[in-house]
Amino acid sequence: MIQPNYHAGGAEIAGNWPPGWVAYIGGTLKHAGFTDVTFIDAMTNYIGDDDLKKRLDSLTPDVVMATAITPMIFQAQKTLEIARASNPNAITILGGIHPTFMYRQVFDEAPWIDYIVRGEGEEIVKELMAAIADGSVRDPVKKRQIRGIAYLENDAVVATAAMPPIADLDSLTPDWSLLEWDKYIYIPLNCRVAVPNFARGCPFTCRFCSQWKFWRKYRTRDPKKFVDEIETLVRDHGVGFFILADEEPTINKKKFVALCEELIARDLPVHWGINTRVTDILRDEKELPLYRKAGLVHVSLGTEAAAQLKLDRFRKQTTLEQNKKAIRLLKEAGMVAEAQFIIGLENETPETIEETYKFSQDWKPDMANWNMYTPWPFAELFAELADKVEVRDYSKYNFVTPIIQPDAMTREQVLKGVLRNYARFYMKKTFFSYPWTRDPFKRKYLMGCLRAFAKTTFEKKFYDLERLSMNGMSADVDFGFDKDRVFTRDQLRTMSEARPDLAADVDYQRAVPVYGDDGVAVEDEEEIASKPPGSPRAC
Repeated sequence: MIQPNYHAGGAEIAGNWPPGWVAYIGGTLKHAGFTDVTFIDAMTNYIGDDDLKKRLDSLTPDVVMATAITPMIFQAQKTLEIARASNPNAITILGGIHPTFMYRQVFDEAPWIDYIVRGEGEEIVKELMAAIADGSVRDPVKKRQIRGIAYLENDAVVATAAMPPIADLDSLTPDWSLLEWDKYIYIPLNCRVAVPNFARGCPFTCRFCSQWKFWRKYRTRDPKKFVDEIETLVRDHGVGFFILADEEPTINKKKFVALCEELIARDLPVHWGINTRVTDILRDEKELPLYRKAGLVHVSLGTEAAAQLKLDRFRKQTTLEQNKKAIRLLKEAGMVAEAQFIIGLENETPETIEETYKFSQDWKPDMANWNMYTPWPFAELFAELADKVEVRDYSKYNFVTPIIQPDAMTREQVLKGVLRNYARFYMKKTFFSYPWTRDPFKRKYLMGCLRAFAKTTFEKKFYDLERLSMNGMSADVDFGFDKDRVFTRDQLRTMSEARPDLAADVDYQRAVPVYGDDGVAVEDEEEIASKPPGSPRAC
């Protein structure tokens, strides 16, 4: 199992993150009897292509697996090409959100990949590995019966029927011992960090997002069993901080409260953070002190935009005033409130970028992030903007690079506007806020975040600052786009007409029901049904 060596200057500013897929997929394999599993974290260890080949030459694996989010896809394809060169008989498997939807394009560019795992991987990988082990993959008829995979057969792409979502997440058997725990340090608290799953899926359908398409159904784990896993991480691996990998961990309020109560009862020496929706924070106003008592210290909110028009376009179903109130409630409860802004749509202007800064001052979050709009080629909003997405260099789809050229600005102006927002926001926090925070733990945490920003800024890793070079009193920007992957709008139209087969397959989830099967707990259905009328669902 290999985590490809990809870096972008985004989330890495807070430290090295353990790839959770390794624990969940690797644990599934070991539980199924495939015990000879080795993990190579080429990303955390900055393992170059030549050194990776040497490692593979010495290991001589029968099967090599890698994962890929969109910005990682080219390096993931290269990783499996190296595996094929190392051992031509090794079977290569790629999973992750990008190949799940873009498998036809992946095979067009990387025919050395044998199988693509489409969607939630544990059950698919187990079924595929069993077929590899008993040789049934060599039978074309039996191979088509393996659910949730895609592969090439006589140069044609075959995509089998979808694997149903895992009904019982408590059946997962993660093996966290596969990871090199001394490498995964969360800089703000200088402790080991983990990224476990409490819930999977999302019943909301934000147009810029695609996680709801990938997971297909919202499910949660039993709170006590999940805390068992947290206790293992703390006791056996020395984890002091965890961030839930979930898109929406708080939707099922009953279970989230139970999770917090169980953490309080066990009194584990661990703090944690989440990403969640503004509306859930407003709903849980009375429970926020309980959440803080359970160790929840950092909440990142999907505020996304400083204009209601953008919120509506993203289908966020929140208002600007709700954003402001949610931030205030979190701060009053003693938690770090982080606001997220999305920048870089085609209608961006210097005024709209400045407006986000003004809202950051009005809302007064403890932290703020300005993320570049990243047009995932399998998200709904991409279809609307497709002819404006001239840059198809996916390695730059990393939240810190402006992909779309706005009508009234250059990409360079967008980047400099965002960096100016960061500089002003955190300069004020440095001198007038963080050092004077009354809560000792929160002050320590915020100063740790500030050190992480300062360290990565000095090293020019934050927001990929290495691409800026000084030219007198101004800075020039080299985005480093692969010129062969930047097209004119006419070229994009021609390509789309000539190769419609390379478009994203976003309909594969229709092969199985998304709601209403036996895998949905009654309380989950009730929680989803309690949403206001008109709330979209993941189907």
